[in-house]
Amino acid sequence: MNVSFYVLTENKAQDFLGFVCQLTQTALNKSNQSLLILIDDDELLATLDKALWVQEATSFIPHQCLLDSNIEGTDINVVHTDINYKVLAPVLLSPYMPANFKGMVLNTTIHPVNTFISATINAQPTRVLELIKPDATSVQEGRHKYKSYQKLGYELTHFNV
Repeated sequence: MNVSFYVLTENKAQDFLGFVCQLTQTALNKSNQSLLILIDDDELLATLDKALWVQEATSFIPHQCLLDSNIEGTDINVVHTDINYKVLAPVLLSPYMPANFKGMVLNTTIHPVNTFISATINAQPTRVLELIKPDATSVQEGRHKYKSYQKLGYELTHFNV
């Protein structure tokens, strides 16, 4: 699995929502895979939900929020598709990893993505996007994630943005 770390400048960190929306659109443009945005902050989830609807004046980024903790671990095909298994939205916002998820993950939590995956969930992310803000706490969390992914043998890249 490839893990990309995006080290944000102060300007990008100040417009965090804008950068997340921009990165989401870029990921969708470059891939036909679904994108899961892991968010464990309810306020950030609600704000990002609104921001994705108005990212550009003439368009929006279609997405679906998985908020009900009672469906945690539910098969992605149940929550992400209609009865004919047609994909409803290419982007999911969720505080957990849905079962059988296969696609990209944009991680906004302090935990490495592998901590959200268990044998019962059977998720297989293809790529992880990690955001590192320019503050001491975020940098320390980023180092922890980097070491965690490195131990698992993942391919690691970083971009200064």
